[in-house]
Amino acid sequence: MSELSGKKQGMERLRLANEAERGGIMFKEDNEKIRNRILKAVEGFSDEQLNDKPAQGKWSAMQVLDHLQMMENVIAKNISKELERETSHKAVKKPIQLTVSRAIKVKAPSFTKPSEDFIKLETMKDKLAASRQLLNGIYDNAPEASLRSKSLPHPVFGKVPLMQWFPFVGLHEKRHFKQLEDVLSEINGEKKQ
Repeated sequence: MSELSGKKQGMERLRLANEAERGGIMFKEDNEKIRNRILKAVEGFSDEQLNDKPAQGKWSAMQVLDHLQMMENVIAKNISKELERETSHKAVKKPIQLTVSRAIKVKAPSFTKPSEDFIKLETMKDKLAASRQLLNGIYDNAPEASLRSKSLPHPVFGKVPLMQWFPFVGLHEKRHFKQLEDVLSEINGEKKQ
C-alpha cells in the first residue's frame, strides 16, 4: 500500500469516527432502515390500492408516505433557516424517542397534511428520495457547533437542539410505519395484487 493510499484511509477513518461521534452515521443508518421497511411494506400494492382510504377520515397509504416526505422537507428547510440565523436558543436534549409512541396523539400541522390527489408510487419514491437527500445534505454541510447550539420548536417537546431533529425524522417514520401497516391491512385484508 502506498503512503498516499494509507493517508487517505486514515483520513477516511478519522472522518467516520468524527461523524459517528456526532451521531451522523447512526441516525443515517437508522433512518435508512425504517425508510427501507416502509418502502418494502408497500411493495406489491397497486397505485389504486395505495391511494385508497380504508375509511372516512383515515389516510391512505399514499397519504402516509406523502406526510413523511412533507415532514422531512419541512424539518430540513427549517434546520437550514435556523443555521443561517445569527442567534438561536440553545436547548437541552429532549426524549425524542417517545415520538414512536402512538399513545401520545399529535395532530399533524396543516403544512404537513397530505394531498388528496392520486399519486403514483414511483412519483412518491422520488419525493421521498429527494427529501432524504436534502436532510442528509444539510447535516453533512452544517457546522457541528451550530447543530449543538441552535434549536427549533416542537409542539410536544418544546425547543429541540438541531442535532436531534435528524434522528427525529427516523423516529417519526417509525411511528407512522405502524399506521402504514394498519392501513395496508385494512385496505384489502392483507391481500396484495
